[in-house]
Amino acid sequence: MKILITGATGFLGTSLCSLLQSQGHDLVSLNSKNCDLTRSDSLLKFNNLAYDQVYHLAAWTQAGDFCLYHPGEQWIMNQKMNTNVLDWWQKYQPQAKFICMGTSCAYDNDLSLVEENYLTGTPISSLFTYAMTKRMLYAGLLALNKQYSLNYLCLVPSTLYGAGYHTDGRQMHFIFDLIRKIIRGKLYNEPVILWGDGTQSRELVFVEDFAKIAVKLAQCTNNELINIGAGEEYTIQHFAKLICNQVGYDFNKIQFDSSRYVGAKSKCLVTNKLKQSLPDNDLTPLELGLTKTIEWFWQEQEKLVPIY
Repeated sequence: MKILITGATGFLGTSLCSLLQSQGHDLVSLNSKNCDLTRSDSLLKFNNLAYDQVYHLAAWTQAGDFCLYHPGEQWIMNQKMNTNVLDWWQKYQPQAKFICMGTSCAYDNDLSLVEENYLTGTPISSLFTYAMTKRMLYAGLLALNKQYSLNYLCLVPSTLYGAGYHTDGRQMHFIFDLIRKIIRGKLYNEPVILWGDGTQSRELVFVEDFAKIAVKLAQCTNNELINIGAGEEYTIQHFAKLICNQVGYDFNKIQFDSSRYVGAKSKCLVTNKLKQSLPDNDLTPLELGLTKTIEWFWQEQEKLVPIY
């Protein structure tokens, strides 16, 4: 197949491109250097091919408390990008199946995190703007499907982890931040200070598992919003203990700063629809996934500068 991918050099994009290339697909890989999606004409130069699939992974955001300080920019940047990609799809590539990423923060945490509630209630205030841009992206899919019968798939991931995460100074998702801090505590005897009291809970999906699931769903599922999660969550303390055991760092040395930003206290996606679509789907066990991620961090330790 001929496949165009935005955000191709990001954490998920790198893993997805590697998988699709191994399957023999013809890829056009876009990133911020070769295509500025905030420009309405940026995709026109890629119209020389008729694509079978378009994966839209690009988004303007970072982990941690980034969303607290950039809500206006996030709204403008992501709305431009999403609108331009959807407009290009409808006008020039209507034959392509459009696969894009939602976000778990779009859910109202007072409701069950099931797909039927994706557009219901109010997202957490600290992530409200980014969450609403992802809701608007999904609303765009619904509208284009209704009027033009365009074919889409929207995937809502829990936190992804694995080797190859960015080490360019941006804020990291919690699991990478935990590993980085604990490794630096081991190497340099730095204090390990984690945000929150450690009781907040999260679930993880290994990035290679997510890529495989996305590709399988793109082959068999049309016009759906589907959660992709592990179906179980653990506390930050639990993750920290597992990492300490593998790194050889004393968990009792860890300090918890309950004054720092932690986001939602709990976030675990309901995955019944995923299980119905892919009943034989197997995920990488948490301990194995952490081992692979930690091994990569050891290899990249010189890049693991402290971020405060």
